[in-house]
Amino acid sequence: MTTEQLVSEIRKKKSFLCIGLDVDLNKIPEHLLQEDDPIFAFNKAIIDATHHLCVAYKPNTAFYEAYGIRGWQALQKTIAYLNENYPEIFTIADAKRGDIGNTSTMYAKAFFEDMAFDSVTIAPYMGKDSVEPFLAFKDKHTILLALTSNQGAFDFQTKKIDENELYKEVLKVSKTYKNAENLMYVVGATKAEYLAEIRDIIPESFLLVPGVGAQGGNLQDVCKYGMAKNVGLLINSSRGIIYASKNSDFAQAAALKAKEMQIDMAALL
Repeated sequence: MTTEQLVSEIRKKKSFLCIGLDVDLNKIPEHLLQEDDPIFAFNKAIIDATHHLCVAYKPNTAFYEAYGIRGWQALQKTIAYLNENYPEIFTIADAKRGDIGNTSTMYAKAFFEDMAFDSVTIAPYMGKDSVEPFLAFKDKHTILLALTSNQGAFDFQTKKIDENELYKEVLKVSKTYKNAENLMYVVGATKAEYLAEIRDIIPESFLLVPGVGAQGGNLQDVCKYGMAKNVGLLINSSRGIIYASKNSDFAQAAALKAKEMQIDMAALL
């Protein structure tokens, strides 16, 4: 999916909502545990109930890898189902990969070719040669961790080097990478006060913003400081939507939560 197609979908749905599919078998409705593939059954129901309210889904791969081969198969089935039935949806592999040269190429092949994701999250700590192999894939997007929503982000990301915070250096240097137009960035909603300065460096790049809702981030603040001419935002919500109910109405409850966010986003747009 191209950036232009993503922006078009945002305008059409009046939504820039990304739903995180972070499936924990201890949290899904008990009746689904009787299914042959409870993870996929849960995802399918959530997707069918919410696809018209969001523009992206983001499975965190750790929640699938934790269940071994059956978890990985459930992830493959989920993305195949999305690509076949809702090809207008932008898919994000929240894998936080990043390694040098050929290793990054293999990671990229796994998510872009084998799994057919539109994008993947990348840790930029190892630098240029760990990122550019992902950027080499046409019409695929690489989402760099820039300023994350967790408490430990302050351990390194905001430390100053020659009067410049490290996360700003990541943003500036990444703009020099080959095919940098395919970069997006993770910026936590709990760091909304940083967004104005971030936009000074990357005025039009898409930002994937976790942390709205359960982690305390504020949608209005994120949009006030972070929205670009092309919208440039994907606001992720995971637990607050997919675990809105543990009963048989879980999909309908998720749709209601997603609708609340979509209404707010339509107003902000």
